[in-house]
Amino acid sequence: MGSSDQAFKFLIYGRTGWIGGLLGKLCEAQNIDYVYGSGRLENRESLEADIASARPTHVFNAAGVTGRPNVDWCESHKVETIRTNVVGTLTLADVCREKGLVLINYATGCIFEYDAGHPLGSGIGFKEEDKPNFIGSFYSKTKAMVEDLLNNYENVCTLRVRMPISSDLSNPRNFITKITRYDKVVDIPNSMTILDELLPISIEMAKRNLTGIWNFTNPGVVSHNEILEMYREYIDPNFTWKNFTLEEQAKVIVAPRSNNELDATKLKQEFPELLPIKDSLIQYVFKPNRKTPAA
Repeated sequence: MGSSDQAFKFLIYGRTGWIGGLLGKLCEAQNIDYVYGSGRLENRESLEADIASARPTHVFNAAGVTGRPNVDWCESHKVETIRTNVVGTLTLADVCREKGLVLINYATGCIFEYDAGHPLGSGIGFKEEDKPNFIGSFYSKTKAMVEDLLNNYENVCTLRVRMPISSDLSNPRNFITKITRYDKVVDIPNSMTILDELLPISIEMAKRNLTGIWNFTNPGVVSHNEILEMYREYIDPNFTWKNFTLEEQAKVIVAPRSNNELDATKLKQEFPELLPIKDSLIQYVFKPNRKTPAA
């Protein structure tokens, strides 16, 4: 451990969340001093109290409403969604700005969908400065609004996470775990975020005081079927699955889902070691979990 890490103190929101929990573990592994915020994001005084007591060098926001079991929840809980995802996030950003603190904000890349300028399979991804074009779900709509507003805050680093995956295949929030448990899956290539590789990068981004919008995904795309084929190869040789079309999927979900490719060039330039999505899946997720002998 470098003595330089002693200079950092992280205040993390989202203690009970998946990313928030992993962040705490990473801080422990790196000997970085950290504390979880106890305030409610929409309660400004409680955030000011957290900052006064923790005296952090950086703040991380991994709190927010994604809805359980999924984003369909947000369609029928609109005010609760706004309270956390919009009012809360903006309040935290504003308090951090007042205190001169960089806020690392885990956001979403599910605010785009393939279109004429970014066709499926073209390899042309949406860039950081592109205007969101997917507001099919209330969740995505609030996230697009807040990203636009946060972009005016020079102290905020917005990380667009997509379809997060970790090596913990027992976690029901894990995209791989989700799709292995579905009766049927659509098969569409998407940008995704391998947390085992990218969360340590977000800590490094804080240390570098990077701000602005970042597509926080591994380069390239991977389809549902490609992931399930890897799952069969590395984890369970007897695994089978069924596909269905977007039209068939639409009948069993309330809100449409976002499918897109994000251009990860900006992140790759800052972190040249960043692996392409399929390589990252194998190295960080499937190899450590390997059940079947290598062919």
